[in-house]
Amino acid sequence: MARGVYVVRTRPVSPERDDELNEWYDRTHVPELLAVPGFVSARRYRLVGDDGPEYLAVYEIEADDLTAPVQELRRRSAAGETTPGRALQLDPPPVVGLYEELG
Repeated sequence: MARGVYVVRTRPVSPERDDELNEWYDRTHVPELLAVPGFVSARRYRLVGDDGPEYLAVYEIEADDLTAPVQELRRRSAAGETTPGRALQLDPPPVVGLYEELG
């Protein structure tokens, strides 16, 4: 079974909605994401510095095909089976990457 991480960099739509974004992430998004087979853990980080609120989420994945859990998450999102984050900045969109563990 392959192991990897799915990383996502996000921002709130405005600094005033930072608390709303964090509440959605912690109480809604992370539990919904961890319900997708293959996603096994989630950790979140805040950027240190004065660039405004920016977050990094690191999701650990274990699956025969590392792309399968990400595809299932996207399918659920497109089908309306997940709760959208109203305070999540979408323009520009979050920066994402899927990384396979080496060795």
